[in-house]
Amino acid sequence: MIPAPYLLYLGHSTDFVGIKTSRGLAEFRRNDCVGEFRHDDSTLTLGLPRMTIQEGAAAGAKTLVLGIANSGGVMGGDLVRDAMAALDAGMNIAAGLHQRLRDVPELAALAREKNLQLFDVRDPPADMKVGNGYARAGRRILTVGTDCSVGKMYTTIAIADALKARGEKADFRATGQTGILIAGAGVPIDAVVADFISGGIEALAPERTDGGWDVIEGQGSLFHPSFAGVSTGLLHGAQPEALILCHDPSRSHMRGIPGRALPGLKECLEANLQTARLTSPNVRAVGVCLNTSRMEKGDAEALCRRIE
Repeated sequence: MIPAPYLLYLGHSTDFVGIKTSRGLAEFRRNDCVGEFRHDDSTLTLGLPRMTIQEGAAAGAKTLVLGIANSGGVMGGDLVRDAMAALDAGMNIAAGLHQRLRDVPELAALAREKNLQLFDVRDPPADMKVGNGYARAGRRILTVGTDCSVGKMYTTIAIADALKARGEKADFRATGQTGILIAGAGVPIDAVVADFISGGIEALAPERTDGGWDVIEGQGSLFHPSFAGVSTGLLHGAQPEALILCHDPSRSHMRGIPGRALPGLKECLEANLQTARLTSPNVRAVGVCLNTSRMEKGDAEALCRRIE
């Protein structure tokens, strides 16, 4: 486990989607967060005390979480300097970037010198197997999306919590860096070699006979050219009994692809159901989750009624 409490890193970010890992920890593990670190040009806050690296260490932070998503997931400039400062202050470093912390020579050397740890959350297990698609016992829900970053993780956690509140056994199965940090375990599916994606999900949510639910966090979208491959492998490996479609009605285009429209809800649901039927012939859609965080309450409620 990554040592808590955490100092959450926002850096120079000006877009909440770009700090979704820090934001997720502030939302779901707030008691483990002592504060946030951000540069003066960042316009964001998570409502935590703003601290310098040194103040965070003095407040008891054991780990600086680089909870941002930068272009290409590559470290450089202030990101490396800030991480070096945290190591100097006695904190471990955790990150879910595509570039591994251990592959940054100056960070690796300083961590060894200070006897501190670098946690690369996007490291998949070494013993991955290919999927087989054989029917397995258990009840599984998978969240899918009309786009990436529309709220699949939040929905998955909310559904798992709601099932538990009703007295059901339910486990949140994380497939992204934010979810893994929240849950303490999972498979970073976008870092898994393509041949092993479905097998990785079969291992994440294996056969179970206790009547409980595995609520699996979806990734990407079948309609997003950049991430559809991951979404397809998830649908096959999850072998879901039920799908929940997540959608952000404020999106004017696919994230990162101006000019490419999002699919309609019915079109998206049917494509996901068709893909899932390869390993789960009786899969069904059970709900739609709308991310109305950018809408006025009245407008959001009216939209929900209309979608129903």
